[in-house]
Amino acid sequence: MLANKRALSAYGSESLDHQVESASPHRLVVMLFDGVIKAINLAKFHLQQGNIAEKGKAITKAIAIVEEGLRISLDKNVGGELAENLDSLYEYAAHQLLMANLRNDETLLDQVLQLLNELKSAWASIDPAAQANTGDAADVAKSILSYGRV
Repeated sequence: MLANKRALSAYGSESLDHQVESASPHRLVVMLFDGVIKAINLAKFHLQQGNIAEKGKAITKAIAIVEEGLRISLDKNVGGELAENLDSLYEYAAHQLLMANLRNDETLLDQVLQLLNELKSAWASIDPAAQANTGDAADVAKSILSYGRV
């Protein structure tokens, strides 16, 4: 059984690596949102189970995704006011996650989940393939990538 678990884990890791390598910048941002939302939900589960150590690990992972994935990918020179606003939202989310970890506060986790789900929905609603049919592909790519460096 342990061998099966290792094989599935390796398959999942290789599958994710392949998805990342072949993903568009737009898809990478959506994947980051998926990862942080999954980590926060896992933290909530561990908090409810009283497993504080695992809750802390999950929140640490969520903060890392926000800070080292979403936030660091912003290019404020290109993204302008939108990038500045997103940076503030990501900073707020990371701070709230830290406070939720320190206080074991599920309400704060729920607030951050709501914020990130709304941002993910907005980002996911942008469909570069559909927009490419209505305008110049270079203009579409530029408008999508004005988000940041992703």
